[in-house]
Amino acid sequence: MSASAEVRDQSDSYALLELIQGAVITQAISVAARLGIADALAAAPLSAQDIALRVEADARAVHRILRALSGHGVFAVRADGRWENTALSDKLREDAQDSMRKFALLMSHPLLHEEWGHLLASVRTGEANLPKLRGMSTLDFFHANPAYAAAFFQAFGKVSESETDPVLAAYDFSRFRTVVDVIGGRGHLLAGVLRQAPHARGVLYDFEIATADSASLFEEAGVADRCTVRHGSYLGELPKGADAYLFKRIIHNFSEEDALTALRNAREAIAPDGRLLCIEYLLPEGNERHIGHTVDLWLMLMIGSQDRTLAQYAELFARAGFEIARAIPTTSPISIIEAIPV
Repeated sequence: MSASAEVRDQSDSYALLELIQGAVITQAISVAARLGIADALAAAPLSAQDIALRVEADARAVHRILRALSGHGVFAVRADGRWENTALSDKLREDAQDSMRKFALLMSHPLLHEEWGHLLASVRTGEANLPKLRGMSTLDFFHANPAYAAAFFQAFGKVSESETDPVLAAYDFSRFRTVVDVIGGRGHLLAGVLRQAPHARGVLYDFEIATADSASLFEEAGVADRCTVRHGSYLGELPKGADAYLFKRIIHNFSEEDALTALRNAREAIAPDGRLLCIEYLLPEGNERHIGHTVDLWLMLMIGSQDRTLAQYAELFARAGFEIARAIPTTSPISIIEAIPV
């Protein structure tokens, strides 16, 4: 046997090792975001020493963070030794369009780390573990820990906002008369829809606390005169008679029972010629890589809900009195599921 044949092929082991160490890269990105390294590099390339002075950190440690991240396309070094932003690190800037800085900060929050340390319990039981860990529902825990809640919702809010333009580009909202955005938060999506549909009126439906600064957003968007705000609960009676109801990232947050309640509430409220537009991750029928598979683990751990395939959504919608007319992909990972009342 040749010497080369005796050497074990360890490529699979090292490939797995790199995946296992993904948490290290996550923390390095989070540290870079917290220090504001990408913001420091926004104007021009800098040496590690100059970066360290601007972000108040150790120069050698900054170099080592940048060196590790550059191998993953986050930051790059020039021939003269100065560091610069890449397309990826540019999204760590606070003022970047579609910035991911808030999400990077969330991923280093100690409460989040504690929660993910209990994923095993959810896999063993098939039930959400966060309520057991905290002794209260996820929503109650957020109310009891406002700083963590702010970090969490700011992170996911920025991701949600980054999906608005792809949704608006993929679907023509101009035919609608009245659009109700159910649990629409500040109303970022609804404002975009009303700009696209100049003759439509909009209703933002959410908890009072979620809509506290919606008026200023609608004023800035130039749609305040065509938009009203209604307050209600996740599973409450919806404003009636609209010909479009938006459910963006709502159904995947609910248990099967609550999802049916929300959909049936929409069925009761919707105009006969109306459209229900659920904007969600659509899981592929196969097991190829998809961000929805990762988000599905968050849902399992925190609230016991799930993301779904198109076939699973079709079955769920049918039980609530809707038929899926089509599923529209966008340039983001999210899709628009258009359903009609039957």
